[in-house]
Amino acid sequence: MEKEQRILRVALFTPLRQLFDYTLPLNFDPTKSPAPGMRVSVPFGKSTRIGIIASITQHSDYDINKLKPAHAILDDQPLFPKTLLSLIDWASQYYHSSLGEVFDCALPVWLCKGKSSALFESALSESTLSESTLSESESTLSEKENNHHTQIIKAPKIKTTKKNSVAPSLNSEQQHAVNFINAELAKQKFKVFLLEGITGSGKTEVYIQAIEQCLNHKRQALILVPEIGLTPQMLERLQERFSVPIAVLHSAVAEKKRFKAWQQAALGLAPIIIGTRSAAFTPLKEPGLFIIDEEHDPSFKQQDNFRYSARDLLIMRASLENCPIVLGSATPSLETQQNTKSGRYLRLPLPKRAGNANPPSIQILDIRHKKLDEGLSAQLIKQMHDHLNDKGQVLLFLNRRGFAPVLMCYGCGYIANCNQCDARLTVHNKTKKLRCHHCEYTTPLPSQCPSCQSKNLKPLGVGTERLEAALKHYFHDKEIIRIDRDTTRQKGKMQDAVAKIHNNEANILIGTQMIAKGHHFPNVTLVGILDTDHALFSTDFRSLERFGQLITQVAGRAGRAERLGHVIIQTCHPEHPLMNTLIHNGYTSFSDSLLLERRSTQLPPFSYQVLIRADAKKNETAFNFLQRLKTKTLELVSTKENNLTILGPVTAPMERKEGQYRAQLLMQSSKRIQLQTLMKQLVDYAETLPACSRALRWSLDVDPIDMF
Repeated sequence: MEKEQRILRVALFTPLRQLFDYTLPLNFDPTKSPAPGMRVSVPFGKSTRIGIIASITQHSDYDINKLKPAHAILDDQPLFPKTLLSLIDWASQYYHSSLGEVFDCALPVWLCKGKSSALFESALSESTLSESTLSESESTLSEKENNHHTQIIKAPKIKTTKKNSVAPSLNSEQQHAVNFINAELAKQKFKVFLLEGITGSGKTEVYIQAIEQCLNHKRQALILVPEIGLTPQMLERLQERFSVPIAVLHSAVAEKKRFKAWQQAALGLAPIIIGTRSAAFTPLKEPGLFIIDEEHDPSFKQQDNFRYSARDLLIMRASLENCPIVLGSATPSLETQQNTKSGRYLRLPLPKRAGNANPPSIQILDIRHKKLDEGLSAQLIKQMHDHLNDKGQVLLFLNRRGFAPVLMCYGCGYIANCNQCDARLTVHNKTKKLRCHHCEYTTPLPSQCPSCQSKNLKPLGVGTERLEAALKHYFHDKEIIRIDRDTTRQKGKMQDAVAKIHNNEANILIGTQMIAKGHHFPNVTLVGILDTDHALFSTDFRSLERFGQLITQVAGRAGRAERLGHVIIQTCHPEHPLMNTLIHNGYTSFSDSLLLERRSTQLPPFSYQVLIRADAKKNETAFNFLQRLKTKTLELVSTKENNLTILGPVTAPMERKEGQYRAQLLMQSSKRIQLQTLMKQLVDYAETLPACSRALRWSLDVDPIDMF
């Protein structure tokens, strides 16, 4: 192929759903071969952009003589193996996102900015990775960069032996699970396992023993956790057991350090990789085992730009890589539950708590006609005193941060609302601010009503900040820690708080859903759940599922060691049938009931959905755009033949956000392939509409989990 005939088809890091053609750089070395997966610097309008070579061709839809040459090809080797390039292409097509957006998500920011990948390429060009190669690679990192706080854990050489020679003994169910996973590891065969273990059942120990087997086969293990705050304890558990480098990848890691961790994974120098959502794209030299902890967690779904599910994407990757994947949860999603019932996934149950721990007792406390002090009932306060006097710790769950969710004037009825969103401003008393939790708009807390100038302004409702103030009155001699987004914004604050709880330096822990999952607090003997009733009557069909997951996960923080745990759920609906099913029969029975409801109403997982959103300065602009998509849909397909239901266009549950009016159109079908084909046609049509301009933003969400 002649040099001038080679045309680079480039994916730019933009939402534009197209590739751009360029000729080779003018000074390109003819002995080198550009390849898909390499970065390239190209002219784009009056600017220079970084993109990824998607393919190389001899033909273009444009006049070759008018194509611009690329400025430079930045890499000597592809940054992704072929299987990962296939995954990226699949993700772009399945989620109807631009290929550039997917590459942007898959690459470290360091590389997206065009920074050098020389160390990566020089090591990649070696035919084998010896111990000397490892030493040279690691020597590029300073000692400061190699401690576990900076995400690369240095070891003198790759070992698969455990640091601790004696591992905790497994019960029969744990051993059964390990045996099944290890059998698939030995065969290097794709298989999806659901490790369904009640809270405290020892799922992490099953992970560890499966990882040990993976390392014995000289392969790498990739573990996804839903939130950054869960990485330190997972890292600590693995460090205790393995003398191998461990790479940690998440957004709180500095760009350069994250790139170095990515290198270690890609070169095979880090046998274990821990990360949050985007780590699902991390290249591995020898992939062997994938693990998704708390697989049900909605944090695994990206909610803007490239709207992908890391769980579903990693399952697809496991299929491409021919390796087993373990989905772990005490409260599996209904989609995962249904996949086990249909035989697509293999369920590995862990019905008992590990060691000598027993499940907590759960009490439903009817708070109707009872006086509450800042959300606290007299019965709960008494139980707190009893447990604290018995040297136990207390955890109180309230999924509402701030001091109060409403500021109201008792003189004229004025309520402080956000000027940009259809939402009320939350009172933050400590900072003397009103804050919108949707757009982050803030304004000083007023001393008098802006409407009638009355000073009779009162905060209504209880948030974690207000609860903390009330507890200091009742328990002035106790150490109280609050964990929510406001108290953990600064780096290290979450780890410091968790360490104080583990070291018994704190007596009472208050928190939002940040403390509901994954954390092991062995000295917590009482859990109080203050307010979850709103989830029982939400218009979102997923709210009951999330209610059951949240209650089960929060309750599971109690009694995880040898001491018995107790859980109190304050509610105004103690007779609610699903709540009683959850409490008395467990999450499995609860989720089975929900699956029956979903089947009868043909809601997911018994159908598939796509949500199209449109935002505009004018309400009619968004509605008109979606109405044209609906009209086009009716022209393209027969709704009866495709079992297609179209809902909308309607205003979003929050009609205005960040100054934009929001509308949405929901498509639902029992036939996934037909729905995907339709979406491809709609995307092509939508991009021809005049409304697709700066006057309107639109997005397409495949398998949405949030209708908000």
